[in-house]
Amino acid sequence: MRIVSLTLLGLAAMLAPAQELIPVDNGPVTKPAPQAVVYNGPRAKVSMYSWSNKYVYRAGDALTLKWTVKTNGDLYPYTTFVYRQNNQTGVKTWLPGNTETPTDINGNTPDALQPAVLTDASKAILIGAGGKFPAITLPTEYGMHTIAVQLRDYTGTRVLKTSYMKIGVVKNATTITGDITADRTLTNDTQWDLKGIVYVKNGATLTVEPGTFVFGQPGTAPPSALIITQTGKIIANGTKSRPIVMTSSQAFGSRIRGDWGGLVMLGKAPINVGGNIAGGATCGTGGCKNEPGTFYIEGLVGNPDSLYGGTDANHNCGSLKYVRVEYAGTILSPNNELNSFTWGGCGKQTVAEHLQAIEGKDDCFEWFGGNNDARWLVGGNCADDYTDYQLGYTGRVQYGLMYQSPDSNGNRGVEGDNSEYDNAAVPFSNPTFYNITYFGSGVPGFDEAAAPGLFVRRGSRGSFNNLAFMNYYSPCISVSDANTQAQADLGNLTMNGILCYNNNIGGKGTNTLTGQILTAYDQAYAQGQKGNGAGKNFLFSDPFITRPFEYSDPDFMGLFGSPLFRAGWISPPDDGFFDQTAKFIGGIGDEDWTEEWTSFLIENDIKP
Repeated sequence: MRIVSLTLLGLAAMLAPAQELIPVDNGPVTKPAPQAVVYNGPRAKVSMYSWSNKYVYRAGDALTLKWTVKTNGDLYPYTTFVYRQNNQTGVKTWLPGNTETPTDINGNTPDALQPAVLTDASKAILIGAGGKFPAITLPTEYGMHTIAVQLRDYTGTRVLKTSYMKIGVVKNATTITGDITADRTLTNDTQWDLKGIVYVKNGATLTVEPGTFVFGQPGTAPPSALIITQTGKIIANGTKSRPIVMTSSQAFGSRIRGDWGGLVMLGKAPINVGGNIAGGATCGTGGCKNEPGTFYIEGLVGNPDSLYGGTDANHNCGSLKYVRVEYAGTILSPNNELNSFTWGGCGKQTVAEHLQAIEGKDDCFEWFGGNNDARWLVGGNCADDYTDYQLGYTGRVQYGLMYQSPDSNGNRGVEGDNSEYDNAAVPFSNPTFYNITYFGSGVPGFDEAAAPGLFVRRGSRGSFNNLAFMNYYSPCISVSDANTQAQADLGNLTMNGILCYNNNIGGKGTNTLTGQILTAYDQAYAQGQKGNGAGKNFLFSDPFITRPFEYSDPDFMGLFGSPLFRAGWISPPDDGFFDQTAKFIGGIGDEDWTEEWTSFLIENDIKP
């Protein structure tokens, strides 16, 4: 192996020792060590993200790629690799030689690599005119591809960090409009443009292939949205390498929250709404003439296609796996909005796994009654709440990472209601949450002054366990009203393993019980003095999370010695759904389940 000088768009040749983060009482310090170390072994301290000029291309189009590098004091000499992968076949084409034989960024084979220390770069061209490599002419290989920039150790054997950009190569574009009343498949060799409200109904199943891009068109009246009715179903099962992306049709750098409506799934599982309710959907001057136990989903016109609820607890709304919904969530009128992901009355056979909602105009994830489960959820920079439930939701949720930034602030981490129409309505909302991390923006809520991390009201029940709340302008938790406090006093609202840190920023709260939690009731609850110990194991401590506020390339994993991993946190139940090994606080342990299929890119970071 030879080590020579290299200067390339932020890569500069300097041999130097790596950095090891050692957590101490007053923060991390550095010392020479063989490699960067955090909780789960070697990891890069450097922040790096890359992006192409658009999502979807035709064969023969030229692809360009930019990248940003922030070294964060990382002095490790990396070997850098760049490749394009056809995710249908798995074949990798390595630059610069466009060969299937691995070479580093300078074309050296593994026996003659060129390690180099990174230096900072901002929006630098890596692939394209003026960059290290010429633009890539995309071949006639339809489906999803990945453009990857990979940092390996100085020997080139161990991958320490990879930046992924997912793109599609398609034959043509097809517009979807009107109702889908027969089985239909959206293939990954086509760009699908969603225009207006599209209902899947009359027994039809909409299948979406892995690696498919669906573009919501803004400016339509009504806004574009995909609605799976009670009589329809969706099967959208992506994979880690080929996620399904439902996104804005606007150009990179100009996309905003609410560019399109979002994804709504409606089922026949129980909800707790009475009959003839004047609320919810747009139902006209006479209000909603709904039968008891059914309702019309908010954000839509009240008609049979927007109806949800019933008596079938096992109803199957469909399956979502590895799906991203970006720049969605149209607000039609006050308290009448579409979310990024909406489930209304979906039952136990419904599948929701590995889902990301980013830059939504309203909530990231909202459940209206029903009991469907969900896990591995990522919510970023939504304008309202991040996990919102009401109207009798009784499902289970495990593993989540929710974050907002000062430039894209939101409201609450959890907003939990029983029913705004009747706080005592049954079935009570009674979900079970485990292992979710919530990061606030540090500034006031988007449109609600009182926006605590965990906000439960209107008589809701629930079980909240191994959750972390950080950086909220408002307090950590709020059991907000007499009806909800009565449920807590009865032991029907429990919290076990809650970390609160750097919340109540607006009140300049200290990291203590009284600094993080304000009302006398909430303080007593957190100390186990209500509901026979309904509140247990509250912790007010720095979680030592690696890099949560680098918004285009965050790292949510805890450093070695973080209190997130201390002994004694509650073990999830052995009920066939929960992962019992997650005896830690927050959404991520020693495995980064967000790797590859997610995108954290912020528009300000990638706009020209």
